[in-house]
Amino acid sequence: MHFSIPDTQEFIDTAGNTYVGYNIHINGLFHCTVRYKQLHNLHEQLTKDLDIPILLFPPKKFFPLTLNQQEERRLSLEKYIQSIGQNATVNKSGMLNAFLLNAQQETIGGLSNNEVVDVFLMNGSKVTINVSSGDHSGIVLKKVYNHFKLPEQYHIYFALFIVAQDEGNSVYLLRKLQDFESPFITNKYIHTIGSRVVLGKNYWDVGYDLELMTNAVAMNLLYIQTVAEIQRGWILVADELQDRLTTSQSHAKKKEYLDIARTLKYYGYIQFAPCFCDYPQADSKVLVAIGRNELNLRTLSDGEQHEEMFKVSRMRCWRITTVQNGVDRCEENDDISLELSFEYLVAKNQLQWVTITSEQAILMSVCLQAMIDELLLKNVGGNKIQDVSPGKSWTYIMRDGQSVTMGSSSDEQSDGSKKSHCIKQPSKSEPIMKKLADRFSVVRIKKSTNVKVSTNDKIQRKHISECDIMENNAFNMIGDDDL
Repeated sequence: MHFSIPDTQEFIDTAGNTYVGYNIHINGLFHCTVRYKQLHNLHEQLTKDLDIPILLFPPKKFFPLTLNQQEERRLSLEKYIQSIGQNATVNKSGMLNAFLLNAQQETIGGLSNNEVVDVFLMNGSKVTINVSSGDHSGIVLKKVYNHFKLPEQYHIYFALFIVAQDEGNSVYLLRKLQDFESPFITNKYIHTIGSRVVLGKNYWDVGYDLELMTNAVAMNLLYIQTVAEIQRGWILVADELQDRLTTSQSHAKKKEYLDIARTLKYYGYIQFAPCFCDYPQADSKVLVAIGRNELNLRTLSDGEQHEEMFKVSRMRCWRITTVQNGVDRCEENDDISLELSFEYLVAKNQLQWVTITSEQAILMSVCLQAMIDELLLKNVGGNKIQDVSPGKSWTYIMRDGQSVTMGSSSDEQSDGSKKSHCIKQPSKSEPIMKKLADRFSVVRIKKSTNVKVSTNDKIQRKHISECDIMENNAFNMIGDDDL
């Protein structure tokens, strides 16, 4: 997960005291607002429950913070939550998921048990699901599966996503919905035009298609998504195959249609909006697609399209950088841009950084990480299935200081909760994820700073936020044949 705390809010509690709320963004979207003491309580319980090294938590202060100290604490908390978000064991823990889920519910204020979520398929058809606003993505998914009568062994191959439409009515992916969030809350408060919850496939290896095609319901879901992606131009169809696809579709020969589609260019890829890259030269306008264990760049030069392919197994690491123009980071009109940079093995013993500037840079990073996770999972002998086991009890502290005892083994809450409605989340047993954690690490780059850059003979100030560099340990599997 990519965490950030870009800003804060001031609140007044019931006693009339002012406190600071930290706005947590996950994978590029606002998720919740929490207090320092809530994060501190989470840290103490993670440290106690998980036998792994966790970054030191920013210390308490005994006197009111100055403005500079408040900013230092924001940066320190951001660095801390980024570190735990990039730890595979913590990232997948039931405790972190439940904390984030409860914090999201508390941020919007109260639970409602009589809500509905429209879940769309890629062709625009939808099903309406009755939910509680506190139902996390896994619960909503099970209700969708029950509607379609999808056998349980195929559940792992699908997930819920948030998609939106731009001004030209083009559909684009915002992110995958996770078990730490409520689809109802996320979609309602996302403030993105045309956003909707969509059911889509949840894997990168197109070989899994063959398993789905053995079941009528699973194959139909795969077929619907494939047809929609071809119609939108996300999958390119050669002229000689278009008639065959049309014939197969008109005769409802879904397996035949999929067999043809699986041979097409960009099948199994996620397509991104046009953006800019410094490769092959500065300010190149490119189309980015990620899939088939590669990042694909298409550039237009001299009226001709050129294609470059970067294998994920040859990316040593990547990072996300937030670049903010303007003198003051708090200025509302500052122009903010995101950059995804990856270090690539272009030749033997020769590494080169490639930088993509895109509003979807965080999503690109998440896709790369998910693809590497899937590769490493296969490399250590795992599969897509993750067992669920009961978690230990722990305490969620609310903003007002009330607490509730959490745990999957009991539905009882502590007396201190006083009618608080907090949501329980089961922990996951992770022998496979432990292996991944041992092979997938995070290093830090220097603290955020301001630098002056020259643009069109004008001096602008750019704020470059602190970010993570993701070490790609699939890189260790590269051999001479890859070069």
